[in-house]
Amino acid sequence: MIELTRRYSFPAAHILTQAGLSEAENLAIYGKCANPNGHGHNYGVEVTLIGPIDERTGRILSPDLLDRIFQERIESRFARRLLNDDEAFRDRVPTAENIALVIHEVLADEVAKRSSAEVVRVKIVETRHNSCISGANA
Repeated sequence: MIELTRRYSFPAAHILTQAGLSEAENLAIYGKCANPNGHGHNYGVEVTLIGPIDERTGRILSPDLLDRIFQERIESRFARRLLNDDEAFRDRVPTAENIALVIHEVLADEVAKRSSAEVVRVKIVETRHNSCISGANA
């Protein structure tokens, strides 16, 4: 087996708050990120796949296919939007950690349907100081 990692990015906004907490409690937990007006990031995303190399193509998965999957399932859904409004974040705060988990789940299903590859890791780079990884060896 071999790993393949491809990088993407998309701009989006979020508000870090938990519905059951007061504004003061959210502010104590999330600081300035609890601003009710929200704030944005240009999220960097690294998607790592593992799988057998296809003898005919010499690849785990066509980069064009992975790009289409990312555009269809992630970018078209999350880019230039308030992440809090998406159903995936209805019951979870859209932290970098939860964004990584959601993207991992969405891509894992779609990649499995369309190839023999498997999504093993999703890395989210939220800022130059903050990133997280979901999946194997995280």
